[in-house]
Amino acid sequence: MENVSSHKHFILDGFSELGALRPVLFIPFFIMFIVSLSANSLLLYVVISQRSLHSPMCILIAGMAVVDLSLPLFFVPNMLLSFLFDWRGISLTGCLVQMYFVHLMGTFQSTLLLWMALDRYFAICTPLYYHEHMALPKFLKFVIPLLIRNVIMITLIVTKAAPLSFCSANVIQHCFCEHMALVELACGSTAINNLVGLLTVFLIPVADFIIITASYIVIFSTVLSSGKTGVKALHTCITHIVVITVSLAIILVAFLSYRIKNNLPAAIRIFFSIMYLFFPSCFNPIIYGIRTTEIQQHILKTLTCWFPVLKRPL
Repeated sequence: MENVSSHKHFILDGFSELGALRPVLFIPFFIMFIVSLSANSLLLYVVISQRSLHSPMCILIAGMAVVDLSLPLFFVPNMLLSFLFDWRGISLTGCLVQMYFVHLMGTFQSTLLLWMALDRYFAICTPLYYHEHMALPKFLKFVIPLLIRNVIMITLIVTKAAPLSFCSANVIQHCFCEHMALVELACGSTAINNLVGLLTVFLIPVADFIIITASYIVIFSTVLSSGKTGVKALHTCITHIVVITVSLAIILVAFLSYRIKNNLPAAIRIFFSIMYLFFPSCFNPIIYGIRTTEIQQHILKTLTCWFPVLKRPL
């Protein structure tokens, strides 16, 4: 039976243990937010404005910049206002909308890494057919199924969370509406929600990283059998391997922090859950801007055009 007194308004109570020190969190997260917006906007502008960067890989990097630019906008401004002015309230509808877009955009962080791995696979393992495989009609065969998968799974977890009855506590131990943080407040059975949540984890980030790993195993095997030419080509993969390693490490820590939460302070669990989504938005544009030579050159050219003082020797 549905509980008529189910809460429709929630309090986002992340980092409440810090008490009077909680507003101090505004400073580091605001700096990260500005870095994310600035770095991703610059990267996106450079790729779009320079025709020489309209290669498949650079377009995928621009796609990553779009995700990294958009994702923080769905939860960071509200989180910063909460730190600064103690505005913690959110309606159930607002919570579900925020949950949907945060998790949907989050899925594309791993899916874009998968598309990038496929690009490197075609470039190194089948170089003669690279442009054929990466032509838009053919590459859409890899894009559309994963796009549909992500939308269906995130829609499923949100629609399963919406009918839950929240008849006791309405305090969410988080800084934004994360799926499990909301579901654990429900007073009915949440077995289906837990199952769908785990299924989403295994079908999206886990499946993506398994395919990425398999792709790079084949790439390394090809490189080892092809001599110096292959080693030179492998250099283009190092950036992606760095990003994948950092992303996977943060995902694993965030996932494990929820599974061993009885032994971890809530603030630590919340911190890693935020970093899982937020840190790649700051890290990715910087690492791609530094390690991708063509992009680095155009970024430096753009910056010296905008700020002529950078041309002057120290």
